[in-house]
Amino acid sequence: MTPAESALLAALPGLAFQAALLFARLGAAAMMLPGLGEADVPANIRLGLALGLVLLLLPVLAPTLPPLPEPGLAVARLVLQEVAVGLWLGGLARIVALALAMAGQLTATLIGLQGLLAGDAEMGGQGTALSRAFGLVAATLVLGSGLYAIGLRALMDSYALLPAGAPLPLGAAAEAVAAAGAASLDLALRLAAPFVIAAVVLNVALGLLARLAPGVQTFFVAVPGQILAGLALLALLAPPLLATYAEALRDAWQALPGAG
Repeated sequence: MTPAESALLAALPGLAFQAALLFARLGAAAMMLPGLGEADVPANIRLGLALGLVLLLLPVLAPTLPPLPEPGLAVARLVLQEVAVGLWLGGLARIVALALAMAGQLTATLIGLQGLLAGDAEMGGQGTALSRAFGLVAATLVLGSGLYAIGLRALMDSYALLPAGAPLPLGAAAEAVAAAGAASLDLALRLAAPFVIAAVVLNVALGLLARLAPGVQTFFVAVPGQILAGLALLALLAPPLLATYAEALRDAWQALPGAG
């Protein structure tokens, strides 16, 4: 065996450990990132994406990764820390992206489609069909517009902000999650605002109708009209709503830790 081959064999355990550290963070994030980490995407594709990122980044990041420690709890601690960082980064991106599905849930309630349900893990196991459709539209928009590249770039650049093996700052991490949740809720309410206004106007009109003509069965008149008017308004506002969502998502992801 030549000296070069002996040196390569001696370095293999360290390289394998560094690859495992990379996979812990990248794999955990790949399971959470919008578009790429959707439950509808087969697990083998998400696994292949994480492995591809490891192969791509290992030569670049290997000098910054910690060496193989002594076997024991230290190895498990480092791997678990990297998994936590990956879940945190992917979760931040996922929380903001949920705004469109939340807006769909609220819109369905406002236009009378709250009884039309569909399986949706993101909304707690079951949500409205409109919310499920909005969630699929969000994933399609992320993949089709290239927004996923911002999340991947933030994930790769996160090693400069949080080097591998460094503990996750729990206080700052919790604040970032709370801020992402607030931003997601704010965006969802802004997207659903036209339907809130329309629902208020419709209910005021129905109240006046009930006052002026008590004999009219306003409920049977209102429900079909509410659904038709809501769907017409949704068709009219869909393009600007998606454009607003895409722009807000781009801004939010560019503010992810490591993206700057």
